[in-house]
Amino acid sequence: MLRRCLLAVSVLLSLVVAGCGNDAGGGGDGKVKVVAAFYPLQFISERVGGDRVTVTNLTRGGAEPHDLELRPNQLAQIEDADLVVYLDGFQPAVDEAVRGQAKDRSFDVAAVEALKDGPAGKDPHVWLDPVRLSVVVGQLADRMAKVDTAGAEEIRSRATRLQGELRELDKEFSTGLANCARRDIVTSHAAFGYLAGRYELNQIPINGLDPEAEPGPQQVTEAARLAKERGVTTIFFEALVSPKLSETVAKEIGAKAAVLDPLEGVEGGDTYFTVMRANLTALRDALGCGQS
Repeated sequence: MLRRCLLAVSVLLSLVVAGCGNDAGGGGDGKVKVVAAFYPLQFISERVGGDRVTVTNLTRGGAEPHDLELRPNQLAQIEDADLVVYLDGFQPAVDEAVRGQAKDRSFDVAAVEALKDGPAGKDPHVWLDPVRLSVVVGQLADRMAKVDTAGAEEIRSRATRLQGELRELDKEFSTGLANCARRDIVTSHAAFGYLAGRYELNQIPINGLDPEAEPGPQQVTEAARLAKERGVTTIFFEALVSPKLSETVAKEIGAKAAVLDPLEGVEGGDTYFTVMRANLTALRDALGCGQS
């Protein structure tokens, strides 16, 4: 009986030691378990964390993230995560789960101080501005380094490299959009406030921030009037949303419809940088920009 008791105590102690002996947190592989709410946050988490993290994206590729409903296994992933990276106000189901299960293990992009002077209307699409995203990357690195103290130096080094790439992307946009015949962009919904603000463009949205809301006839008519009045040649729609609205306005004013991607999700081999550079190409074509 005594031997059985001693054996049980020994097993219990070994389990406790195993659970406490990993400075990086995470599972048996020693990696930090990060849950990201949607693609841009997955992207920066993977780039900053590198091989020290395992990142799970709650929003599948090609899916619209706004109306995400969490499955039981995803709630369990949030409960089990060492860090949850999300943007408060963008996905209500994720906001609720974080408040209930992981508030002390979360990084809220919306709380980053540098974002608070962004576009009116609470536009959440901060990742479309490489300069502001660079600030988010730096603060995410600080937060991740607190979770994985053993890997703090590596984490901050990777963040610095990514910030350098974002600075280069910003230069490409600034140069590429410097000399254009037009500055107005007509978009299917108001997702491009940060991008327009950074590069001195004027966004004319057919609809508000909700990409799935149906605009009234007056909104559509007004957008078409402004587009025609200002010589707009392209009406933009999004990769994850039906192009019908943009095509209707384009047909009405004799323009064409084209994709401008808000980068809420990617498919295939695309990445943040490939999509952003495709957006730059689309903007230069639509705005009649000269050779840079």
